Amino acid sequence: MLSSVRNAIDEFLARETSAGFMLFAAALLALAAVNSPLAPHYDGLLQTAVELRVGAFEIAKPLQLWINDGLMAVFFFLVGLEVKREIVQGELSSMEKAGLPIVAAIGGMAVPALVFVAVNRDVAANLAGWAIPAATDIAFALGVLALLGKRIPAALKILLLAIAIIDDIGAIAIIAVFYTADVSVFALGLAAIAIAVLVALNRFGVTRIAAYVLVGVFLWACVLKSGVHATLAGVVTALAVPLTGAQGKSPLEQLEHGLHPWVAFAVLPLFAFANAGVSFDGLRADDLLGPLPLGIALGLLVGKQVGVFGFMLLAIRFGMVRKPGGVSWGQLWGLACLTGIGFTMSLFIGSLAFDSAAAMEQVKIGVLAGSLAGGLLGFLILRTSKPASDPSASPR
Repeated sequence: MLSSVRNAIDEFLARETSAGFMLFAAALLALAAVNSPLAPHYDGLLQTAVELRVGAFEIAKPLQLWINDGLMAVFFFLVGLEVKREIVQGELSSMEKAGLPIVAAIGGMAVPALVFVAVNRDVAANLAGWAIPAATDIAFALGVLALLGKRIPAALKILLLAIAIIDDIGAIAIIAVFYTADVSVFALGLAAIAIAVLVALNRFGVTRIAAYVLVGVFLWACVLKSGVHATLAGVVTALAVPLTGAQGKSPLEQLEHGLHPWVAFAVLPLFAFANAGVSFDGLRADDLLGPLPLGIALGLLVGKQVGVFGFMLLAIRFGMVRKPGGVSWGQLWGLACLTGIGFTMSLFIGSLAFDSAAAMEQVKIGVLAGSLAGGLLGFLILRTSKPASDPSASPR
């Protein structure tokens, strides 16, 4: 069991690393398109109307919102599968394993949000974006780690993965509580019925993946119409998928294994391409000093460092958790910087917080600046940090 879990983690890390480079390429492509004669075609493509109609039921959205509300529900479905597996049998299956990443993730969400609020306290309209710098893009962060090769201990990669998973749980909770529009009671009632069906499928031992997917699609449509953000339907559906099945096969792991390449190499790059385009036309250096982009950038660059590293330092010093063996303080600091790569999740939360194109341009500037600075600083720190003197030690 232990070796299979370790192999699953290694495979996950390898895919996430490759996905990081794919995300980077998609973001560069979007930036190139927006700042070239192709800009009108880029905008026109994203605003293309796409309609789905079944009788009186209709979903009509521009292509960009189909990506953000539809394809990202698939991403959150995968996140839900990963969260369930890690809680049941992985790196979050006990407090001894989960203690350090939980502490780090709490600091990494709370302090960046406080930094953002401090910068934007005098601009009430901007405060809706408080959660934007609280997010971490695991694919990009692991992509930076991959550039450092064997100088990075496996324990540091696993710690980053665990922090990102807890961060995703926090992001899901934030979206559910704080970024929900006007609620339709009728649609929520239908969603509740769908959830009850998912629970029944699980309780009666149904292992056919198709059954969960069909109910999940219905749940997504109901949640979309309810006013609650539709991506949450992916998480709820994933939590119902059974971890164990007949003949020792795991429906959850089979689905996770099959879905991961599609999310890593199609869904997330498409989201990056659709949301990372920032026009540099007329952009000045002092545009970054506006409260919205500055709050985001400082939240990601400064808030993440203080929150993640500071909370880990205090928890270890006070004996609440143990420092991973073979990992130095410098490497923990570098890891904290890498959690400041918000990118995909930060842009996603930004799209929920702000409706206007002008505000989203500022969000993109802040996210790209903060993520780039955090990634570069983390890379430099990890490049120059030495490993712990005693790899076998795990001091308090």
